[in-house]
Amino acid sequence: MEVLSVVSYLSAFLTIIYLLVVAGFIRGWHKLISFKYKQTTGSTAVSIIIAARNEAENIHRTIEALLAQDYNKALTEIIFIDDHSTDNMAEIVKSYTSSGVKLISLKENQALNSYKKKAIQTAIGQATGDLIITTDADCRMGTSWLKTIIAFYEEKQYKMISSPVAYDEEKSFFERAQSLEFLYLIGLGASTIGNKKPSTCNGANLAYEKAAFYEVGGFQGIDDLASGDDELLLHKIAARYDNRIGFLRNSDAMVYTHAKPNLGEFIQQRKRWASKSTRYKNKSIIVLGVFIWFFNVSILLNLLVGLFFIGFLKIALVQLLLKIIVEFIFLMDVTKFAKRRSLMVLLPVLNVLHVLYIIYIGIAGNSGKYNWKGRMVK
Repeated sequence: MEVLSVVSYLSAFLTIIYLLVVAGFIRGWHKLISFKYKQTTGSTAVSIIIAARNEAENIHRTIEALLAQDYNKALTEIIFIDDHSTDNMAEIVKSYTSSGVKLISLKENQALNSYKKKAIQTAIGQATGDLIITTDADCRMGTSWLKTIIAFYEEKQYKMISSPVAYDEEKSFFERAQSLEFLYLIGLGASTIGNKKPSTCNGANLAYEKAAFYEVGGFQGIDDLASGDDELLLHKIAARYDNRIGFLRNSDAMVYTHAKPNLGEFIQQRKRWASKSTRYKNKSIIVLGVFIWFFNVSILLNLLVGLFFIGFLKIALVQLLLKIIVEFIFLMDVTKFAKRRSLMVLLPVLNVLHVLYIIYIGIAGNSGKYNWKGRMVK
């Protein structure tokens, strides 16, 4: 009985911490005011940068979506950086040269650990725009995407703007489950910006001033890590400019991409994302991450021990129930914004699987190497 009491108190403590964290996400999300686009003519010169490798299959749709933007073409520059592709992606991009699309090819002779940062920094060095916007070569966006970001930037004058990303065109239960989990991550990042404590963003839809990029030293100090061209840069700019970071809460600013088709690719992606956490300078983010990891470990241990002792099973079920309830409240708002409320039916099943995922990624993402675009990096 003493062991059960200790476990009960420890589990209760971890559960309360988690509930408070998600409550903070809910609070931060509601602090974000929906941006209303005003019919004004933007005057900002912008450079859209896409670092790509072996994206011949997807790149047509991305280029067409960028060229269809309802913003002054004279103020818009589109730059693709070919990161040593082995398919015919470069030829496809070159076929759009007459439409103003530019192509830069990386030509490093020695191996790098961060080709993507090198690609982006190279493009920024040649960019003519005052505002840099990054996206990916497998992304699509509506025709109002660019003008909405520009309008938000010109009104708020933020140094960096994080905008929403979502999965679509799912073909399986696994991909739909990823869509819900990904919206949780997008909502989490948005809410931390709403709370003036930015922690995460997504490079598939990120804007920042070119001058601010150089003011913080670009990727210097983080260029030895393969990932982190988005989050780690966010932390540098937030520290330098006293959190002059904004999240664009407007569905017209949404960028759409695809979930991973299988478990192997999903795990490699999430290991890459998790690897950035070792370089966070804001230790409070790391501490919260550790608490959340231990919370999920406690649920799993209570479930396993509960197979033999009913008291532990009851604790685990209470933890799971409270976790589902608070995440349901948070995700109801986020999925409404993304117009994907139908995904909420997956939450109970996803919650159980998410416990295993968090535990595994917390270990694997911070140790060893992972595969990215056909390369083993760390």
